[in-house]
Amino acid sequence: MKNNNFNIVISGVGGQGVITLAQIIAEAAFVESLEVRTSELHGLSQRGGSVETHIRFGKKIFSPLVDEGRADLILGLEIAEALRKLYYANSKTVFLINDNSISYLGGLPEKELKEKLEESVRGKKYLFPASKICKEKLSSEVLSGVYLLGEAVFKKLIPLKPESVLKAIENLMPQKYLEINKKALNLAEKID
Repeated sequence: MKNNNFNIVISGVGGQGVITLAQIIAEAAFVESLEVRTSELHGLSQRGGSVETHIRFGKKIFSPLVDEGRADLILGLEIAEALRKLYYANSKTVFLINDNSISYLGGLPEKELKEKLEESVRGKKYLFPASKICKEKLSSEVLSGVYLLGEAVFKKLIPLKPESVLKAIENLMPQKYLEINKKALNLAEKID
């Protein structure tokens, strides 16, 4: 963690679990006795509108918002929404993106989105077919965020321990969704 803190921006659309994912990450940081600040920015999230959350954790965190050019990690649950967060990135920012495009009127075709991603992202980028994997293995695309978090944890792209994230899931998830979320997290360790 540079400067003793870590800055994350999560982007997606309503219904993808962006806010739940932010809560899991914040709780995991809390489990590790770190200071945590979060902020949610969402518009028409119930209608598939843009949703953005910020999570900052570490030592002496004063503001919940990530400044432009200061993100360590951008988690994109959808390609177009990840591209909209480029202004938070710098040359060291890691992009972890669900290889999924949600079509809407006026949006770019998926091929163009991927081309724009290739030419625009300066830092490291990882594109995973998280929705496809979760649909095939767990019968639910909405788990793709937790799967991506697993990728971040097991690839050490986020300075949190797997057991802390697991504990966060146990602390936050209702009993009926607990096991499936644990499977989504651990699935990332098994798939390369």
